[in-house]
Amino acid sequence: MKALNLSKHIILTCVVCISIFSVNVGAQNNKANPLILDMVHHNPGETPYVSKYNDPAVVKEMGYNGKVYFLFESPALAINWESVDKDILPKGSEDRKWVDEKAAQIKKMHAACKAEDMAIYAMSDLVLFPKRLIAKYGIEKTFGNPNDPLTEKLIRAQINEMFDQFPDLDGLVVRIGETYLHDAPYHLGAIEDKKNPEKTISPLINILREEICVKRNKQLIFRTWGAFDTKLDDYMEVSHAVEPHENLIISIKHCEGDFHRSNAFSKVIGQGRHRQIIEVQSAREYEGKGAYPNYIANGVINGFEEHARMPEERINSIQEFVDTKPELYAGVWTWSRGGGWDGPYIKDEMWCDLNSWVMAQWGQNTDRSEEFIFNRYASERLQLEGDDVAKFRKLCLLSAEAVVRGRNSTYRDMNPWWTRDQGIAWPMVVKGETEQKRNLAQKDESIAKWKQIVKLAKSIDWQNDETTNHAIGSAEYGFKLYKIYRTLVYMKYAHDNGNTKAVKKWINAYDKAWADYNKLAEEYSTIATLYTEDYKRHIANNAGVKVNKLRK
Repeated sequence: MKALNLSKHIILTCVVCISIFSVNVGAQNNKANPLILDMVHHNPGETPYVSKYNDPAVVKEMGYNGKVYFLFESPALAINWESVDKDILPKGSEDRKWVDEKAAQIKKMHAACKAEDMAIYAMSDLVLFPKRLIAKYGIEKTFGNPNDPLTEKLIRAQINEMFDQFPDLDGLVVRIGETYLHDAPYHLGAIEDKKNPEKTISPLINILREEICVKRNKQLIFRTWGAFDTKLDDYMEVSHAVEPHENLIISIKHCEGDFHRSNAFSKVIGQGRHRQIIEVQSAREYEGKGAYPNYIANGVINGFEEHARMPEERINSIQEFVDTKPELYAGVWTWSRGGGWDGPYIKDEMWCDLNSWVMAQWGQNTDRSEEFIFNRYASERLQLEGDDVAKFRKLCLLSAEAVVRGRNSTYRDMNPWWTRDQGIAWPMVVKGETEQKRNLAQKDESIAKWKQIVKLAKSIDWQNDETTNHAIGSAEYGFKLYKIYRTLVYMKYAHDNGNTKAVKKWINAYDKAWADYNKLAEEYSTIATLYTEDYKRHIANNAGVKVNKLRK
């Protein structure tokens, strides 16, 4: 009996050892072969960005191994649906002509990507069908429900056509947070109850998992944003309802909600059963879109200062995620350009290049420190030498501190939506005397830091005159823009406190700040287009309009 028990113990021990070994090997393989993806997020409805990151050869050289094509470059818009019904997009019709032209455009893009041996992914909105299909089958009220039998059948057919007609496609990136139709004149999109794990999210993932991961051995990257990215219970419900698969990856932004500083670090990172790829925006849409120094890679990797107060047991950086949950780390996905709407439009991609390159290099070498990789960028990409490397790092770290204090505060004393794209709204602040005092102090700190940034930019021996002009000009851009922000926040509090004398003082400062800012292009030729006082898109209470009312 003892011998039998010993044998059972040995067998059990071996099983445990094999299981631990398998987990460790899996974790090592995930870390050794992560997906390092990039996407150019074009402004919907506008002419696509002219960017070096559209070229697969460029992003491959930066350290990426795959490219995500934007929503309006997705095969979802370019399949002909003939396997379902030849009358859905009949040959000779305007919509069929548009779809065929879109298909030719996408296949050309894929060929360029495949020539560089880069993996090809397409981001797609779901559910998205041709208008003719929806009308013919009378599913106007049901096509957004993945539980509807006909909708499910059509989703499966759509997936089959996408991979059959575009065989170079390595995987899909699926989005259900919003549906953009700005450049899709012949299609309609909808998703019902998009935040419901039981009724919508899990059923849809399971359909896609079966069609893409199991049947075709292709990859599915399912985005959490706008659906199950902020409630841990919802995320865990989906995690339990969907069986893991080596080809199934969940995509999560490093912060909750949109890419705002002072937003909480994502609580779902490192949770559940599924591998996760982390989304990072390099040219931040609410922070100038690359118009001024704004180094966020250090904060994403090592943790932003505003996340240092998180409970010790909570993950608060991507480095900690990789170190503590290596088996869940699937890689990094950057948006090198884009997000939001309209401008500013940059002419020089220096600042988004820095964020993208560091994230790509670190994503595949997570045992290397961010500072080590940053210094490589300074010396290899910018050819800086000696003390200039340290100066450049100081400039970049200061930019992260200046941005969070100037647009918000490290305690989130402002609603982050008060300025976005190329416009500025009347400041939205958290009420309270403590919050006011802290917020104003941080606005002053921001300007002090921007002064240091400009001084450092002028002190560095840049590699050529063009880089010198842009580095200094973009630093001045940030400094002068954030002076406008500061005047508005002071003016807002003065108005709230009934201090008309101070309001007048800050209106004068506001006018001077705008005058100084609008002169930038006279001296610096490569700076981005400027913010404008009259910009109102997605801004309910335009700051310029409010200031003009206060003048009276």
